Amino acid sequence: MDDPAPPGLLDALQQLDTCSVANAIETFDVRLRNEGFTDGSVHCLFPELPAVAGYAVTARIRTSTPPPVGHVYYDRTDWWSYIATVPAPRLVVVQDIDDRPGHGAFLGEVHANILRALGCAAYLTNGAVRDLPAVRQAGLQVIAGSTIVSHGFTHMLDFGGPVTVAGLPVASGALLLADRHGVISIPETIAAGVPSVVADMRARERRIIELCRAPDFSLERLRSVIEGYRGGANR
Repeated sequence: MDDPAPPGLLDALQQLDTCSVANAIETFDVRLRNEGFTDGSVHCLFPELPAVAGYAVTARIRTSTPPPVGHVYYDRTDWWSYIATVPAPRLVVVQDIDDRPGHGAFLGEVHANILRALGCAAYLTNGAVRDLPAVRQAGLQVIAGSTIVSHGFTHMLDFGGPVTVAGLPVASGALLLADRHGVISIPETIAAGVPSVVADMRARERRIIELCRAPDFSLERLRSVIEGYRGGANR
């Protein structure tokens, strides 16, 4: 993976929301506008928690059939050693590769506390999670496809390789931002420039919103403001 972000950048990104970051990334023209973020098949379970920026820790699991070796994911303690190789803060990204994802939960109360102890701040999966009150108490943000009562036959296949969750391809060490809207990847080549672009776009948006709320609002004034921002305003 690339070198960690410069000091202060992760803190700056965590002051932003994923929607604003998505708008900002579009201005750099580094990828298509329908790429780089999770789709509507996953949902944030703790929308009241603040945004989290950090580096991806990837893994693949199965939940519907027994593992060929061992019994549960606790048999793969080498996974914990791998987590420590990725710079903190860490966002765990787990792809359930079953034909029917979410037949068991990889994340519950115990594993949430293990992940927090290992410097993980959020968890993204197309599969299921459980023990929601305890996971919330641990302070781990969760974006998941579903919830379930059992861990089923959950077992880890591998970790550290590329995964795809909710339409978002993620490589180990990728820079991610997660909040109530989902997860977005931030190309590290442009990451340092994102906060200032967001600030500029927010200033433009505020002017439009203030105009819309003004007693002297008119379509002519709105068209004039929008025309002045054409090519750079949020669409």
